[in-house]
Order: sequence, then C-alpha cells, then structure tokens
Amino acid sequence: MRCEDLMTRNPEVLTIRATVRDAAVRMRDSRIGFFPVLDDSGQLVGVVTDRDLAVRVVADGRPLDTSVEVVMTGEIITCSPQESLQRVEELMRVNHKVRLPVMDEGGRLAGVISLADLDEYKESVAAGEVVSITSPEANP
Repeated sequence: MRCEDLMTRNPEVLTIRATVRDAAVRMRDSRIGFFPVLDDSGQLVGVVTDRDLAVRVVADGRPLDTSVEVVMTGEIITCSPQESLQRVEELMRVNHKVRLPVMDEGGRLAGVISLADLDEYKESVAAGEVVSITSPEANP
C-alpha cells in the first residue's frame, strides 16, 4: 500500500497572509491541528500546527493579527504519493512528525498523511486478519 491510498486529498491550507487568529479559528471549526502554508504562487512554504500557536503565539505574547508566516514551522518534511507506508512511517519517526505534506511530481501539495491515518489502517488490517481467522467461512 502507498501513501496515496491513505492520504487526505485537497487538504485545507492557509496562505502566508493569514493571521494566527484565522488559523486558530479554522483549527477549532474544522477540528484539525495542522495546516500547510502556501505562498502567493501556491508553493508550500511551511506548516502551522496547534502547537506552533501555543508555543510561538500564546507563550510569546504575540498579537492575534500576527501573520502565520512569522510563527509557522519552515522546516518541512514531505513525502510523495508513491512512497510506501513503511517509508512514510519511518520519515515520521525519524523526524518526530505526526503529519506530512504529500507533494506531487510537480512539487505541488497533493495531500496530507498523518500518523492517525497509518494507525487506523493498521487497526483495520489487524481486525480483518482476526475476522478471517475466526470466521466460519474461513475455516470450513
């Protein structure tokens, strides 16, 4: 199985012009804690997380009209849609990330994959294996 099989396509994004208040409101309303941040040409330039807001806005006493560009994480670890799930999991583990932007061959944002996506997949596979072992149809 590959990243493209589990990733969220067309994820919600922020532009560098968005404020930290915009980010916090959208996180609350969408019930998510992560946004890829795009520049004016649509290129990925960073990510902003709920942790970024807590550590770089609230803890530092920044005003709510601060641009997300100021507080976003600029070091971005990405993967491609064709990456194996094992490789994606390794990237997350090594880089201490729970979400990765997925970039297409043209260098554009294609989606986002999370550790929760990987965990959900693993659970469904494990449950499927248990069902097939205990199912009467599987053991005639």
